[in-house]
Amino acid sequence: MVEIKTDTALDSMRATGRVVADILAAVRDAATPGTRLTELDEVARSVLREAGATSPFLNYRPSFALTPFPATICTSVNDAIVHGVPSPHRLRDGDLLSIDCGAVVNGWAGDAAITVAVGTPRPEDQHLMDTTRRALEAGIAAAVVGARIGDISHAIGSIGRAAGYGIPSDFGGHGVGRQMHEDPSVPNDGRPGRGFVLRHGLVLAIEPMFLAGGSNAYYTGGDGWTLHTTDGSRAAHFEHTIAITHDGPRILTQP
Repeated sequence: MVEIKTDTALDSMRATGRVVADILAAVRDAATPGTRLTELDEVARSVLREAGATSPFLNYRPSFALTPFPATICTSVNDAIVHGVPSPHRLRDGDLLSIDCGAVVNGWAGDAAITVAVGTPRPEDQHLMDTTRRALEAGIAAAVVGARIGDISHAIGSIGRAAGYGIPSDFGGHGVGRQMHEDPSVPNDGRPGRGFVLRHGLVLAIEPMFLAGGSNAYYTGGDGWTLHTTDGSRAAHFEHTIAITHDGPRILTQP
């Protein structure tokens, strides 16, 4: 079932989105060479505590997961696409790190992600990040009243395919509200003019994820959560929670 939010609910979700933005900023600043991924999770937990928020990631267990997710953020490094479990692994100069996080405040959820270079970025990683971010912006721009889900998907996929990047077909965006994952799904590739009609009050997480090697293939790591590129190439992931409004798309998870 697709839930359409009231304007009052959108304002509440904007407050949640600011907490998500604060988490991403704090974790990004802490992601330096030598830092453990578990230390980044502690940074996120601290921001959540200070905001009086809870994490929709912690103990989350969808149908595909063998165990509940054990952390408040996902930390996906290099060939990890999404769902990376924070471990004692220390970041190194030149690593590519995707950070995905969420928050719940007064019953409303928010979800966002960024990819950052640790230390000195590789030129090819910078291009991957820039392209994925541009695809997110294109997807958001397509999220207008009267358009369809397929218009968002086409805007994202066109940019990724033109750059020669892979796009994992089984994972993409989704509705957000009282739950972190709600209907409808928002694929990262597709045909325009198809799918659910966008209405004022619909809230979506739009989240392109591109694979540098050009293959769409991935596998699930030994932790049961982390998705890795099959060819070992690097991946990038950017995400915002946005609201469809008569005034255009409203980004809820920006500072």
